[in-house]
Amino acid sequence: MVISVDDLSDPQVVALLEGHVAQMREVSPPESVHALDVQALKGPEITFWAARDGDEVVGCVALKRLDDEHAELKSMRTLPSRLRQGIAGQLLRHAVRQARAAGYGRLSLETGNEDFFEPARTLYARYGFAPAEPFADYTHDPNSAYFTLRL
Repeated sequence: MVISVDDLSDPQVVALLEGHVAQMREVSPPESVHALDVQALKGPEITFWAARDGDEVVGCVALKRLDDEHAELKSMRTLPSRLRQGIAGQLLRHAVRQARAAGYGRLSLETGNEDFFEPARTLYARYGFAPAEPFADYTHDPNSAYFTLRL
């Protein structure tokens, strides 16, 4: 698997992200969906990576710069047909390495608090992310869980 910066023009990447946003809207109330669409992920404060296994896009992850010391993990997604194959862990390790290399001191994320998101919360905890208070523009939301990792 190769993880590389992506310009979000590949139809496979677009389909993966559209599926991500659609699923988030299915499992969470509208006010609790913080997934970014393709256009938002093209913002200058965001670096986006796609993971490819040969010609197949199997996952993605992004970092959003919040300030010089703090970044947010966004749009981490594994292709549904490739779940439970270690792709999410590879994407997470890649994002953490990239955040460290960029000089950030902290990496934070928001994810759902519903049962659907339990595997994600378990993964983040396994890699050292600790529960945290809302950050950036987030507010307390019973459907959201916040995590942070000191780098």
